[in-house]
This record gives sequence, structure tokens and C-alpha cells, in this order.
Amino acid sequence: MMSRSGAGDTGRAERMDPATEAFVAHRNLLFTVAYEMLGSAADAEDVLQETWLRWAGVDLDTVHDQRAYLVRVTTRQALLRLRTLGRRKESYVGTWLPEPLLTTPDVAEDVVLADSVSMAMLLVLETLTPTERAVFVLRDVFELGYDEIADAVDKSPPAVRQIAHRARAHVAARRPRDVVSAAETRHALEAFQRAADTGDLQDLLDLLAPDVVFLGDGGGVVRAVLSPVVGVGKVAAVLAAGLARIDAASLRHAQINGYPALVLRVDGEADTVVAVRIDDGLISGLYAVRNPAKLSHLKREIALRR
Repeated sequence: MMSRSGAGDTGRAERMDPATEAFVAHRNLLFTVAYEMLGSAADAEDVLQETWLRWAGVDLDTVHDQRAYLVRVTTRQALLRLRTLGRRKESYVGTWLPEPLLTTPDVAEDVVLADSVSMAMLLVLETLTPTERAVFVLRDVFELGYDEIADAVDKSPPAVRQIAHRARAHVAARRPRDVVSAAETRHALEAFQRAADTGDLQDLLDLLAPDVVFLGDGGGVVRAVLSPVVGVGKVAAVLAAGLARIDAASLRHAQINGYPALVLRVDGEADTVVAVRIDDGLISGLYAVRNPAKLSHLKREIALRR
């Protein structure tokens, strides 16, 4: 399969056969579709591998719209993978959180894209059925037509319209109420960093919503809370205990899934990613991803595309 960087230099591109060139041209888009459907970069890469194997055997003369064809194949493979992922989550130790990505700066500039891949939104998408998730992603994020989506999910266009309406209402009821600015997110994370640096949590506690939820994901491999922690008092206790164990100098700001986040590194390796959900100016969600298997994509920036 193609290099995971998604593109080669000009000399290599000139030597590509038409099928390879088309796949490389759309690779970042296809990865984004698969990742938004799965919340896992590793599984998204596997989906792209399957898509490439199918694409490599296609007679290009029979393909009228290469982008639509590739998106359709990717969607179908992602739907198959979602069922496997669902069974894996049933036996997962503790809370399952999406795999964080170190994203390129241009992702943050596309407000719709950044919102759609944020940790908060990916958790909302987890509450949809596989077909609802596929339809919502393809329609509301990638703006595909109902006929194209119908081909991808094996439904009629009228059925897809109904699914899209239902999924949109479901997401609207659960997503952050407003599009949150990077500055607002950064402000919350700076309070978190000050608390780690000084041991004084008051500024951070003042930013917590009364019903704030803390989620941790250690995958049963490293220490993490095993179930959601809800409410300022309980979350404050978890934060106090956690912050007391870390070296504040090891916390660094990073662009994770299109938004500012904090990455804790130990001996140069990513140990924890901390992301937040903001509602009405307050932190309503705190997410700490510690499972080492989910931190491998923090070594390089990932280019996402719509």
C-alpha cells in the first residue's frame, strides 16, 4: 500500500500508475472518513489497506467519479470494521476513548472539520448506530449527496434522508452547544497547566461545570479511572491526586484533533493526552487518554481533509 504520509515527491508522483495516483490524491480524505467513523487511527489505516486492495483491481475506465467510488468503498469497509470494533469495546477494560491525533495546523482552520474530529464530537458519534454514523459523517461533514450516500450504505435515498434527519437530531441534542474557539480551549488548558505547576487547583475548579465528567482510558494496561467520574467534587479529587504525581514541566500544549490539548511526556514518550469539552465557557468534559496503543500516532502530524 502507499506510504502513510499520503503523498510522495514530484518525481515519484510522475512515475505512479493512474490507480496509485488517484488513491494518493484522495488518501487524506479517505483516512478522515474512516477515522470519523471509527475513532481509531489504527483501524482507519486498516480500512485504507482494504480499500487500496479493492481499488488496485478496478478497471478505471468503468469508474465515472473516482472520489465517490473510493469514498463508497472506504465507507463500506469502515462499516464492516465498526462491527468488529463494537465487539472489541464490549470487552474493553474501563472507558473506551477515541484515539487522539496530532493534527496539522490547517485542520483547525476548517471549523467544520475540526469540530467533527474533536474528542467531544467523536464521543457523541459513538452514541449513533453504525449506519447513522456513516450517514451523518458523509452528509453533514463531507456534504455528499443522498444518492452517493445511499450507494455507500446500501439504502435507498429516501431512507438515507430519514436516517440523516434522525442522526442530526440525535447529535444536536448531545454535541457541545456552541462551536468553541481555540482561545477558549487554550484558556481552560492553561488553568490545568497552572494547577499542575503550582498545586493550586482553584483557577481550574472555577472553570469546571457543576456536572463535569472526567473520563480516563488506560485500556487495562496503565492506571486510569475505570468509570466516568461526575461532579465538581469528585472530579476535583481525581485531578488533585493525578496532578500531584506529574512533573508540570513535562506537560506541553499540542494541536490534538483540531483543538488545543495537553500532552504529558515521560522520558520523551507520550504518556497521557488531556482534552476538554467546553460548554457555555465551562469545562463540561475532561478526557485523559493513557492507553499506550492509542498514543502511537503522536509522533507525527496527521493531515485530515474534507
